[in-house]
Amino acid sequence: MINFRYHVVSLTAVFLALAIGLVVGTAALNGPVADSLEGQVTGLRKDNQHWRQTVDNLEKQLESEEGFAAEMAQVFLPGKLAGRRVLVVSLPTGREHTEGVIKMLQLAGADITGRVDLQDKFINPDNNNNLLELAVTAARPTSAQTTGLPGNGHGVETSSALLASVLLDRAQGMAPVSEADRRSIVAAYTNAGYLTTEDRVTGPAESVVVISGQPYVDKDSAKKDESVVKIAEQFDRTGAIVVGGNGSAGGNLVAIVRGDPVLSQSISTVDNANTIQGQLVTTLALVQQLTEKKAGQYGVGDNAASLLPKLPQ
Repeated sequence: MINFRYHVVSLTAVFLALAIGLVVGTAALNGPVADSLEGQVTGLRKDNQHWRQTVDNLEKQLESEEGFAAEMAQVFLPGKLAGRRVLVVSLPTGREHTEGVIKMLQLAGADITGRVDLQDKFINPDNNNNLLELAVTAARPTSAQTTGLPGNGHGVETSSALLASVLLDRAQGMAPVSEADRRSIVAAYTNAGYLTTEDRVTGPAESVVVISGQPYVDKDSAKKDESVVKIAEQFDRTGAIVVGGNGSAGGNLVAIVRGDPVLSQSISTVDNANTIQGQLVTTLALVQQLTEKKAGQYGVGDNAASLLPKLPQ
C-alpha cells in the first residue's frame, strides 16, 4: 500500500530534479547568452558614437557654411539696395529670424521705412468682426481712400489692405497718403494690440519683405494659414514682395505661394530665411524683384527653383 510518506518523497524528488535541471541549464546557457548581449551592447555603443560624431560634423559644416555666407554677404550686398525703400512685415511665426533679415537688407543699403510686427491677435479668427470694424473706424477720420478695400467680410484681408494702402506707395492715379493719416491708421492698430512697430514708420515703401515661419498647428490652423496668405496678397498689390520663411511644407506661407500658379508669378519666396544663407538670398530675391520685376522661388525645400537668384552682372 502506497502511503502518504511515499507521495511526499516522490514529489520532493520531482522538484529536486527540476531545480537541478534549471541550475544546469542556466549554467550551460549563461556564457553564450551573456556574450551575445555584451556584443549587442558594444555594437550599439559604437553606433551611438558614430551618429554622435556625424551630428557633430554636420553642425560644424553648417557653422562653416553660415560663416561663408556671412562673408559673401559683405562682398555681394553693399549698394545692391541703395536708395530703395523697404517695409518689413513680421508674422508671429517668423519673429525669430526677422532681425537677421533686416541686417542683410541694411547691409545692402536699403532704407527700412518701418518694421511692423503683426501680433497673434491680428491672425486670430475670433477677432474677425473687430478687425472689420477697426478698418472702417481707423480710415474714417482720414483722407485715405478706402473705396478699394475688400468687401467680403474677411477682417484680416480688409485690415491688411488698409495697412498696405498707407504703408506702401499708392498705385498710379491715387492720391498720396498724408503723414498724419499714416500715423493715425498705424496708431489705431497699435493701440488695439494688433501690431507693434520698431520706431516710427518714416514713409511709404516701394517693396515689402514678409517674414514668416512654420504653419499653424492648433484647432484654428486652417483659418490662420488662410489669413497669412490674405496678408501677403494685399501687400502684393502695390509693391515688390518677398516672403522669407522657414520650411516649405505643411501648408505654411511659402508652400502655399509656391503651390498657387497666380501668387508664384508675383511673390518671391525663400524657404530658409531662418539661416544666414537664406537671409542673404532673401535680400538678393528683393534685388531681383526691384531690378528685373521678376519673382522666383529659392532655397532648399520643396519646389524651390534654385538656391539663389541669378542676377545680371
